[in-house]
Amino acid sequence: MTGRPTNPDDEYLDNFMKGFADASDAPDIGFTLVHHDQPPAIDQQQIAAQAKELTHTIARELAATAPAGWERLDVVFVWTVAAQSWRIFFSKGDRSVRVDPSEKVLTLVREQREVAARMVEGPWWRMLIRLTSAGALETEYDYGDEPFPDDDLFVPDAYLADLQTYPRLRVPVWLAAYIGHQDRQKRSPRVAAEQARGDSENGVLPHPSTEDFPPLPRLWGRWATIAAMYAATDSPEGPRILPSLAWFESPTRSGSTLYLLAHDRAVISGGVWNAPELETAYNQGTPMPELYAGAPEWITDAVLNPRAATGTLSFCYWWDNGHWYRGQSPTGPGIAVAVPGLWTAESTAGIVARVLTSGGRYVDEKVKDAAAELISAAESGTVTRSLVTAVLDADTFDVDAALNQFTLAGLTLSIPESPLPKGEALARVRHYILEHGYNTTAYPLERLTAERIDHGWMVFVPTAPGQIMIGRAIYYIADDGVIEKSSSSIPPHRYLPGFGQRFRERITRTN
Repeated sequence: MTGRPTNPDDEYLDNFMKGFADASDAPDIGFTLVHHDQPPAIDQQQIAAQAKELTHTIARELAATAPAGWERLDVVFVWTVAAQSWRIFFSKGDRSVRVDPSEKVLTLVREQREVAARMVEGPWWRMLIRLTSAGALETEYDYGDEPFPDDDLFVPDAYLADLQTYPRLRVPVWLAAYIGHQDRQKRSPRVAAEQARGDSENGVLPHPSTEDFPPLPRLWGRWATIAAMYAATDSPEGPRILPSLAWFESPTRSGSTLYLLAHDRAVISGGVWNAPELETAYNQGTPMPELYAGAPEWITDAVLNPRAATGTLSFCYWWDNGHWYRGQSPTGPGIAVAVPGLWTAESTAGIVARVLTSGGRYVDEKVKDAAAELISAAESGTVTRSLVTAVLDADTFDVDAALNQFTLAGLTLSIPESPLPKGEALARVRHYILEHGYNTTAYPLERLTAERIDHGWMVFVPTAPGQIMIGRAIYYIADDGVIEKSSSSIPPHRYLPGFGQRFRERITRTN
């Protein structure tokens, strides 16, 4: 060592070094040997030992510069032959200080990676070191099995240069796509139109999909139901609904989006984390699946999952003329992990039950029946607050957050919770008359009265005894607040059937 910890306590230093020596005998966390016929196993063991010793030397060099009273050292080295970065923190409790490595440490890291490159796994792209003041050491070598954090991701050319220096039999799909997708999955409006015309001229037709997804109204309703349950628990996980958009990201890095479009059209697309089609395309050079084969021109980047921009899209389906279609996308089992469990009403109910249970709700037969009724209502666009509260306990769950998901999905009924109060009906009609500037000279608003009718109120200024008024204004206000202006020229018994019909149509129409 070139120095010693700034703590002058010799007993502390002795204990630290003893702990460090003990840690040196333990295997590094995350470091495994993959045995092949070549190079020989004994050579691999020697290389592993050399790499391990260099790692420990790096940790000792960093520890020698530790501030007084430190408890933990956390280090991340991010490395390619063309670019390098690092984060080094000494911590005590919740306080930490960042430091830069010496040139000696950087030289050691470079040497360690060159030694590690002789292992069958190849050189690491990130090395993580954790060391305590008691000498407990942990090391992890990151080969990109999962995407690097954004702060640790270099430009593609840095990885291309590294692969030229250290060729690999396989590159993780996400990284292979990052450095080599070449925008092959992007679909601008111009490209979409050209491909659609070319498919039409060449007789390329999409595959009708009858068993992969339920019909769009059911799929949308089930997706919204699952989203509502997760929203009610304030969970950051699970699917969510936005206007005309449903999205889902699974804990296993698979996910999808569903866009609703005009003219009863929709697009669902996404990616499976370890899709075999992408694995072979990027690592074996097989053709990329033609996900848009036979697709119409309205399927563009605007309605595709963001994975299309990174070359990791593994499926794309579209809904048109009441049917689902696909190009060379895999069928149901190949996309299941990237989509919420909405394949059947029963699978949706199962997810609802699990979310409720995790939120502390005892799910008995009554709750199961209520959940089934809610799912059915979501599929038909007739969700009400009472249906939601039958499933969600308002003392435990956020009912408003759940109902908002159904509202954003356009699946709620505009059914008033109770009849419009008489006083509110009079106030609304008075405001309506003034807002529209109607002449009130012979229609004194202080004399407005209201009579209850089916689904609302009839509001008017009554005539004086013996007074006959032709065409006197009559206002009909429904329980949902909608006001209609009529006159005494149309008798109420003739007007009311149409008034009631229009109210019923509104409350059965999706928002």
